[in-house]
Amino acid sequence: MVDAFGPVQTYPDHGAAVSGAARGRPERGAEPMQVVAVRLTAEEVAALDEVAARGLAEREGWDAVTTRRLSSEIEYSQPVIYQHFASMEDLVEAIALEGFGELADALGKARGRAAPEEVVGAVARAYCTYAGENPALYDAMFVRATRLRFGAEGTPTALSSAYAELRAAAATIAGGRDVDTLTHVLWAALHGLTTLSRNDRLRPDHASDRLDLLVAQFSTAGSASPSAQP
Repeated sequence: MVDAFGPVQTYPDHGAAVSGAARGRPERGAEPMQVVAVRLTAEEVAALDEVAARGLAEREGWDAVTTRRLSSEIEYSQPVIYQHFASMEDLVEAIALEGFGELADALGKARGRAAPEEVVGAVARAYCTYAGENPALYDAMFVRATRLRFGAEGTPTALSSAYAELRAAAATIAGGRDVDTLTHVLWAALHGLTTLSRNDRLRPDHASDRLDLLVAQFSTAGSASPSAQP
């Protein structure tokens, strides 16, 4: 619903007598159900768009996320959506940024809880868990074409933070190896495991074994590095 002052969301006033109406007819002697209008800010409407689009993508895939479907989901007109996102690409990028922030938080918590010798394994598992639990969001972050770039001038903080957590973990096993190169290879390996594990392309009951082997290979190579020797 939209009035002259902007979008309005309506909710039933639960103080009114509505038990009969809930059964499909008004209760005898009951007052009509009142409707309370709650005006949403521009930020709240944008957030509502993002939540609806993210949920729709996870349920039905990104092809299902259209302005028409979102308009139906959030009960606002398509022009209201376009007031906040000029295109679907802008909306997907906003959702991806939210995902990078969540990923950075998940990796940071895993790294903070782990013992020094277990940091890489803990972060690797947190990465794969997050990707597995949010497949459509992960696609928006790493698979779909976007204008978001790592290591570029103006890279958003959420991207830099997520990369920094992965780099901090890789640094614990780097030895004499270049930390950024090691981070890139570790990241690529985790991304490969994540995407290939979908739809049972890899044996689902061996996911933990694959991750253990990957971490062991990275850690063993680091301890064998000449500069890592005492």
